[in-house]
Amino acid sequence: MNVNQLSKRLALVADYLPKGAHFADIGSDHAYLPCFVCMKDPEARAVAGEVNQGPYDSAKSEVEKHKLEDRIDVRLGDGLAVVAPGEIKQVVIAGMGGPLIRDILEGGKEKLSDVNRIVVQPNIDSRSLRRWFFQHDYKLVDETIVEESGHIYEILVAEKGDPSSPYQQQMIEREMWLGPYLLEKRPEPFIKKCKEEWNKKQYIIKQMKQATSPDEEKLKQQQKELKWLEEVLQS
Repeated sequence: MNVNQLSKRLALVADYLPKGAHFADIGSDHAYLPCFVCMKDPEARAVAGEVNQGPYDSAKSEVEKHKLEDRIDVRLGDGLAVVAPGEIKQVVIAGMGGPLIRDILEGGKEKLSDVNRIVVQPNIDSRSLRRWFFQHDYKLVDETIVEESGHIYEILVAEKGDPSSPYQQQMIEREMWLGPYLLEKRPEPFIKKCKEEWNKKQYIIKQMKQATSPDEEKLKQQQKELKWLEEVLQS
């Protein structure tokens, strides 16, 4: 892959990094993102973290190919263990499940003292990340959603600040799940995702109702979420 032809989702992630970023890319996937950012911005520096030897070697050779060894440090280690407290200003974690990204942030939260921005791109369960940000005094400052190669990806951006903004108190549960900015902007991939979710919920509810003794609490939650999706799709 040519680093100048970054995937659409990673190019969007890169857009959320400030000029002169000094960031960690955890689970760096060949270090494509750090190379892309550093080639475009001569002030930028990065730590590319990989937990397994194979991806670590691939990331190192990608960085060497672009002669960026002086600005991108490829490190082998688990999650945020690859950085020292106060070393970086931004964190990127892209292309993993939401619960895994949340666990990486939770496991390395002492490394986040000087981090002013976190950009995450979960493949599933963005709700778990909105909750984590909320519980750890990070304000969700933006969200976007993109469709690429038949998959829909969400990107969330958080900074230190009042976590209750931008949520509306009476709608917080719905917004934690679907995303306050996405609910407001309603871009095409978001509507498409809501339609897919609606179909899934219909199926789940049908299956639950057929159970010998359905879990009434879980059924109620599924029905509530189905109603929220219908509100989005009807408005």
